[in-house]
Amino acid sequence: MSDIIQLLPDHVANQIAAGEVVQRPASVVKELLENAIDAGATNISLIIKEAGKTLIQVVDDGVGMSPTDARMCFERHATSKIREAKDLFALTTKGFRGEAMASIAAVAHVELKTKQANEELGTAIKIEGSKVVSQEPCSLPKGTSTLVKNLFFNIPARRNFLKSNQVELRHILDEFHRVAMVHCDIKFEMISNGNEVFSLPATNLKQRLVHIFGNKTNEKLVPVGEETEIVNIKGFVGKPEFAKKSRGEQFFFVNDRFIKSPYLNHAVNSAFEGVLPPKTHPSYYLYLELDPEAIDINIHPTKTEVKFENEQALYSILRATIKHSLGQFSVAPSLDFNKDASFDLPYAETKKGISVPKITVDRNFNPFEQEKKESSASTPSRSFSTSTPSPKRETSQTFTSKMSHTSKPVANWEGLYSGLKEDTVAVESAFSKKKEEVIEIESTFSKKVTPIFEEKDINHSVSGVYQLQNKYLISSIKSGLVVIHQNRAHQRVLYETFLKQLAQQKGVSQQLLFPLELSFSTMQLVYLQQEKEKLEQLGFSFVRLEGEKVTIDAVPSVLAENEISGILEQLVVDLENEVPNAKVSPNEKVSKLLAKQAAIKTGAKIEANIQKHLVDQLFACSTPTLCPSGKTTFITIDANELDKKF
Repeated sequence: MSDIIQLLPDHVANQIAAGEVVQRPASVVKELLENAIDAGATNISLIIKEAGKTLIQVVDDGVGMSPTDARMCFERHATSKIREAKDLFALTTKGFRGEAMASIAAVAHVELKTKQANEELGTAIKIEGSKVVSQEPCSLPKGTSTLVKNLFFNIPARRNFLKSNQVELRHILDEFHRVAMVHCDIKFEMISNGNEVFSLPATNLKQRLVHIFGNKTNEKLVPVGEETEIVNIKGFVGKPEFAKKSRGEQFFFVNDRFIKSPYLNHAVNSAFEGVLPPKTHPSYYLYLELDPEAIDINIHPTKTEVKFENEQALYSILRATIKHSLGQFSVAPSLDFNKDASFDLPYAETKKGISVPKITVDRNFNPFEQEKKESSASTPSRSFSTSTPSPKRETSQTFTSKMSHTSKPVANWEGLYSGLKEDTVAVESAFSKKKEEVIEIESTFSKKVTPIFEEKDINHSVSGVYQLQNKYLISSIKSGLVVIHQNRAHQRVLYETFLKQLAQQKGVSQQLLFPLELSFSTMQLVYLQQEKEKLEQLGFSFVRLEGEKVTIDAVPSVLAENEISGILEQLVVDLENEVPNAKVSPNEKVSKLLAKQAAIKTGAKIEANIQKHLVDQLFACSTPTLCPSGKTTFITIDANELDKKF
């Protein structure tokens, strides 16, 4: 029987290795940028076309390579970083495997030009599918220029699995950010399809973050710093009030290498416990420096996952450091040992409820009764005689003395008070009668049945549609009742409206009195530029869409002006985090995202005429039963079901 085991040819082995190293254009960008950094470059330019599918070029001013090294770098397992096996556990560089250039050359057309500073001429090499086409001298400045064209030209299946240009560009931007955020002393430039996307000057860490993520980032950052025997931590965390619903700007770097660590992410989230709004995630840009022998970075092919020697201690230090920074900058509650304790209430007192002072009222008090008792218990002579008279008393006493000197006293003076007693009795009788009537009325109201819904929960309407708890619309139908979810119903209405406008390429706009100016990061602006045409078809009008500024002078008539900023910001976030779906057309995607953000929110009170209009619009839709996300928009309750409840 003949032998059946044989060695694979080099070009086949290289293609298999490329499956681990080169997964998409972003993988090539990462490898080439890391090689340029290891070469000691101070200026690095990245040029791409069609999201890297057609062209990826990295130009640097590093040390360059000799003609022999330029040819050797395309061989498998050829590297300048490792000499012995123990070097794998003390790595301080990035590209060390010796498979990057060989794997890239196996699946693309590669042109390499390089020159050292002490040489007059450089070297130019062309390789196609692991085969060297040419190698010759050339003239160029010091440094290296690597050009990768037609990625996966010889593996059509791999090329067909690539996503859209928008998705692939997002991955390239992610890799570019991760490299640029670490090496702030290097000037980076990125050009996509002839347009400058980034121009990052050499600066400090905070300014580099601002240049990448926009000017708004400056006010969001809280510095973090701690040095221990185990780990040195530096970087920034975002303030809790700027937390996002998506896990967008979360970065860990260990020894200047980007990593993903759910364990360390949990440490950060626990440090923010109690200060974050619900269902939000903090932003953080954290740089950890550890002994290279205390970590293992060879557990994952892309080197984005590492294993730590002392994970528990690292978790505790990271959590305590972030909590200290949040407290130090008055972002989170912290202990103040210099505060006078007398200003605080005792702990037991804080648990007690607030007691409302009571006012005692005698409901049986009758001023007429009191006056009657005083008049019957006293005489006129006693009432006018006092030992220490007041000015008014003196006047009464003088009047009495004058009356006593008259020749004929006043007769029947008690007659002045005749009938007073009968009047008092009549008033008391009327007062008690009214009191009984009030008590009877109160008892009648107290016997009333308590309503199931409070008045504030139901928004009455004259159109036959009622709003319940500012969430549902209720209307009667022949068979019973229909209960409509107002948010989902409005999503369906807007979704079909936007789809129709995109199909007709004619949206209804409303001109703004004053143009609206918004700020976005460079990466966010890329997404807006890609969707600009569709947004204009919906009714948006952009005066400016470059740099970090967006100026809008017209918006769709179905959107409120004060909501435009939030709608566009959330639209960009949704585009960033959207899972690609080949079954969904671009028009459907934009319409769905815009409808979700512009729809009437749950908890919003709607006027009676708008309630009726929304119900009519919903049942005029082609698919009124489901919202764009596939959730139910309304339910019906049959009259028989209602009868069973009674």
